[in-house]
Amino acid sequence: MTNQLAHFEPFPEPPALILEYIAARSAEDSVVDGPAPWDLGALSPELIQPMPAWLDSVCRWLNRTYAWQPQDVIPPCWTKHEGLGYEIAALAFARTDAFADAGSVVIWHEQYDRFVARMNRVLGKAGDECRVGRHEDRPARFQLAAWPAQAPGGDEEPLLTERVEETAG
Repeated sequence: MTNQLAHFEPFPEPPALILEYIAARSAEDSVVDGPAPWDLGALSPELIQPMPAWLDSVCRWLNRTYAWQPQDVIPPCWTKHEGLGYEIAALAFARTDAFADAGSVVIWHEQYDRFVARMNRVLGKAGDECRVGRHEDRPARFQLAAWPAQAPGGDEEPLLTERVEETAG
């Protein structure tokens, strides 16, 4: 008799460098005061380097394991949707923590459902094209371009004259 559960794939293991970073960060006598590993934009170049490959394997695992409907598929161009990268990283790390306790696993599945709903809201109709390998640039790009440029140094006062000159062409 064959084991009917033998085909269940394990969740992708985070890169060794990230696991070492997490261990160093959470040690009681830690001197590491860096960002959370799911805060992709705050990670050092050394820590961010292994993340895309791991998160891509997480996306593939989530798609094989949970994506029974087309709208549940994380598109292959997820890296071009910046918000998805942050969400996928948080979901992946949350899963690692959640599977230490059965009750937390149920909550993680609810988080996954909310992730899928947010992903579909963000992707909108463009998600259908992205899921079949035809990525569309951000539909809201024209609205983002309307924001005036910031002054050098990140000052709050925008450089309206530069923005007007850019649009005047």
